[in-house]
Amino acid sequence: MAATAAVSPPCALVPCQGLRGALVSTRNFHATKNQRQRGRAVAAPISAKFDLKPPPYPLDALEPHMSQDTISYHWGKHHRGYVENLNMQIVGTDLDGMSLEDIIILSYNKGDILPAFNNAAQIWNHDFFWESMVPNGGGKPSGDLLGLIERDFGSFENFSVKFRSAASTQFGSGWVWLAYKANRLNVGNASNPRPSDEDKKLVVVKSPNAVNPLVWDYLPVLTIDVWEHAYDLDYQSRRADYVSMFMEKLVSWETVSARLEMAKAQVAEREREEEKRKYGEDNVNSSNEAVEMYLDSNIEDPAE
Repeated sequence: MAATAAVSPPCALVPCQGLRGALVSTRNFHATKNQRQRGRAVAAPISAKFDLKPPPYPLDALEPHMSQDTISYHWGKHHRGYVENLNMQIVGTDLDGMSLEDIIILSYNKGDILPAFNNAAQIWNHDFFWESMVPNGGGKPSGDLLGLIERDFGSFENFSVKFRSAASTQFGSGWVWLAYKANRLNVGNASNPRPSDEDKKLVVVKSPNAVNPLVWDYLPVLTIDVWEHAYDLDYQSRRADYVSMFMEKLVSWETVSARLEMAKAQVAEREREEEKRKYGEDNVNSSNEAVEMYLDSNIEDPAE
């Protein structure tokens, strides 16, 4: 799921889907006894556009590092709430029918955040977070990902220290990301937090509350949730222990590697499209200049 550089809202409101379409279940999440015994997530029925995606593993699969109770509460209550609230917010508005990424970028609104942003971004962030973990994960990556980390941070150990420090010191609620920095320019939606860094490199960035790197035109490859509800049942106030556990036992480096390849491919495709656009503009300009020269050559010389 990647961000687009700019989003144009529809010119007219999407017709209202009616009261039934706007009503979304607000029941609290309660896993049945059998579900809890099996430890598997079941996609909750949502009656509007966006669905509550289950984590890509049973709810007890990350134990003992992240308990079933934590994931049941975090995914089943908080993540579910964002989905339900967004579905109610967008019915009958310009945002209805847009992709989640487009809603995020548009509703960020250059930092003057619109009501739908927090719920939309938190849905995206949590989907990305669950998929960043895997049972028996952690350790050290390999291949091109490791090579790029070593190039951009000096060593994997330096990266690990930087990521852990950022996650442990993020003030209040928020997220910490490893992201592929696509450009150093300010996008129409937000000011670039790392304008002095080179393009096409990995960076560690913090974001408060629901904000994510899509609004800066960065392409995330890894995230950790540092809202308290992500870890307080298992680690109480020991956020640093939670961060260490995440890095050492849960990170899915295979997923991060795949995301990095997708990010690089997306940037390369964007550059090809930009070259085509510039080539087309140059051809148009050249044609216009040729026409002007031809017309000028047919103007009679007053001296003749």
